[in-house]
Amino acid sequence: MSENKKGVIYILTNPSFPEYVKIGYADDIEKRLLRLNRSECVPFAFRIFATYDVENRLSDKEVHKLIDQLNPNLRAIENLNGKKRVREFYAMSAEDAYSILEAIAKINGHSDRLKRAKLTKTEKLEEEIANEIETETQEKAENFSFSKCNIAEGEILQYINNPNITCVVVSDRKVKYNNKEMYLTGVAKILLGKRIGICGPRYFTYKGERLDEIRHRLNV
Repeated sequence: MSENKKGVIYILTNPSFPEYVKIGYADDIEKRLLRLNRSECVPFAFRIFATYDVENRLSDKEVHKLIDQLNPNLRAIENLNGKKRVREFYAMSAEDAYSILEAIAKINGHSDRLKRAKLTKTEKLEEEIANEIETETQEKAENFSFSKCNIAEGEILQYINNPNITCVVVSDRKVKYNNKEMYLTGVAKILLGKRIGICGPRYFTYKGERLDEIRHRLNV
């Protein structure tokens, strides 16, 4: 294979673990995706978030060294059977990863080589499903319910950052927002523009009191 074969630095995402992105280099990104997506151990497929065309062939190590120099704490590292395993997964949002590639492209004067992918309908649906599963799991882990907080169906909740944004309690764990029944954490994710690290009851109030504070006050 020619040393001057054009390849890409890539950012891949996977709804199975939204808190991480996969960053590396590939001579052929489509072949790399096929290899990654052969595994049946991951519920959803990897998909391209962005690529940056490069003239010279690189290695993953070169790409990772650059990112590690920017922040060595982002890399996913684990110890298995006494051995240290360093992965090419980074604990950052896809947008933050894109910002790094964008800066590299601007410095090199090749912003035109940076391409952001568009999700297919199937990929969008998979992300919605994964987000709903993660939201439901988180809601159950938080063990929050409206009945425990003495909040009945039909009551109005207000978004803490904008009281004009409201949702209606429709069951013991769900609300209606924009004519769609959702978990409170799911609504908070939409309003905050974040996928992870969100606790819905912290971002809504009932009669002027934050829901998590009501739960704490009632010891439930």
